[in-house]
Amino acid sequence: MSTWKRDFASGLIVLAPLLVLLLVIQWIYQYIASIPLIDDLQPTMIPGPLEPVSRVVIALAVFATVVLAVGYFMRTTLGRVAESAVDGAINRIPALRVVYNASKLAIETAVSGTDELQSPVYLETWPGIRMTAFRTGKKTRDGKVVLFMPTAPNITTGFVIEVEPEKIEETGETVEEGMTRVLSAGFAESAHQVPVEEAAAPDGAVGRP
Repeated sequence: MSTWKRDFASGLIVLAPLLVLLLVIQWIYQYIASIPLIDDLQPTMIPGPLEPVSRVVIALAVFATVVLAVGYFMRTTLGRVAESAVDGAINRIPALRVVYNASKLAIETAVSGTDELQSPVYLETWPGIRMTAFRTGKKTRDGKVVLFMPTAPNITTGFVIEVEPEKIEETGETVEEGMTRVLSAGFAESAHQVPVEEAAAPDGAVGRP
């Protein structure tokens, strides 16, 4: 890859996520500020220039109240039954279930962090071929280590593997580094990866067009 293409790709990798983030924040702000329910809760003494900010604050307060109420409801038996019914209904829809499961996993990871997943490890699945898996912190009764091996780039699916401890090789990476490699289908670089350089053509050799 030529130098200008590499620089352009590097700049695009940095700027594209920021632009997407700004667009999402703008969309969320406009959506929250335009909720009709906010008009009934809007105080009359708020000055005109501060009305958009006031609408967002009120909407966030309402949203937080609803989230807390739903969270309290999920602690009950009826709430767990309702959640299971919703999951089952959405998982029957082919296209929607991918978005639903991916967003649910993303929220669970953002809220609870990656504490449930232990350090990533290498597992030799075939001779000379290794794959990335993650410790779950569990063991079977016969002493085997339980690993989760996510598929790339959809980490909502994968395999639960029971492996002998001596067959596991530590990667020396964090969970975020290992998960980033899986999510990017191997294209993301990390401190533990060596980029592949194109071999220079021998002197006098003519390169391919």
